[in-house]
Amino acid sequence: MEEYIEKANVLIESLPYIKEFYNKVFVVKFGGNAMSDENLNREFARDIVLLKYIGINPVIVHGGGPQIEELLARLEIETKFVDGLRVTDAKTMEIVEMVLVGKVNKEMVALINSVGGDAVGLSGKDGGLIMAKKMMHKKSSAVGGEMIDMGLIGEITEVNPKIIHILDANKFIPVIAPIGTDKDGNTYNINADTVASAIASALQAEKLLLLTNVSGVLDKNGKLLSTLNKESALRMIKSGEINGGMIPKVNCCIDALKGGVKKAHIIDGRIVHALLIEIFTKTGIGTQLI
Repeated sequence: MEEYIEKANVLIESLPYIKEFYNKVFVVKFGGNAMSDENLNREFARDIVLLKYIGINPVIVHGGGPQIEELLARLEIETKFVDGLRVTDAKTMEIVEMVLVGKVNKEMVALINSVGGDAVGLSGKDGGLIMAKKMMHKKSSAVGGEMIDMGLIGEITEVNPKIIHILDANKFIPVIAPIGTDKDGNTYNINADTVASAIASALQAEKLLLLTNVSGVLDKNGKLLSTLNKESALRMIKSGEINGGMIPKVNCCIDALKGGVKKAHIIDGRIVHALLIEIFTKTGIGTQLI
C-alpha cells in the first residue's frame, strides 16, 4: 500500500506544473548517447507522448552525428574537420541528409507512434520551416582570423513556424531534422542545438530543453548549478569556467532567452525520464537558465 501512496504523491506533486504548462510549447533537442541507447530512446518517446496527453505541445529537434559517422566510415568517405566542425562537401551533404531525414527522423517518428503518439517527421525544407545560408568559419588558430569555407554547413536566416502551428493545432508531435535550405534550393546541415534554439524563439516557447551527455553546467568545483541567469553564464564563459562543448550549448540557451523563450534547460539525457524529472519536480535534474 505504501508503494501506491508514494506513486499518488508523485502525481500530486506534478499537478501544479501540469496546470502551469497546459497548452504551452516545449522544444526538446534529443541526441547523443541517449539516441543510440534503445531503452533510453523508447522511454524518451513515452515521456514525449505523456507530455502531449496532459496538454503540453512538445516539438522535437534531433541530431544524428554518430549515425552519420557510421555511414561515412562504411562508405569510406573521408571528412576534414576544422576546429571540430565537419567540412561538408556535396557528397557528404548527401549522406548527412539521407541519414538525418531518411533514417533517424523516420525511426524516431515510428517509435513515438508505436508508444501511442501521433508524430510527423519534418526537415527545414518542409513548409519553408528553416531558411539558411552558407556559414563561413573563422579558424581559431589562424593569425587575424582566417575565414574558412565550411561547404554546406549552414547558419539560420529565418524560421517560419507555420507548419508547426498547424501540426500542434491538430494534435500531432513535430519531429524535426536539422536541415535547412536557401531561396535557390541549396541544402545545408545545421547544428541541432542551434535549430532547437531558433525554433523555440520563433514559437515563443515556454521551455527549450537540451538533452546532453553531461549532468548540466558545473561550477569551478565541479558542482552542478541548478539555476543560472544569462549574465552569470556569460561571465563564466568569459572566465573559462564554462568551456569546451558546453559553450555553444549555453550560448544557444542564451539566444533562446533573448528570443523570448521563458526558460532554457540543459539536462542529462543519459538518465531515464530526465525530461519528466526536470519539468515536474521542485529540484529538477539539470541546469535551468533564466
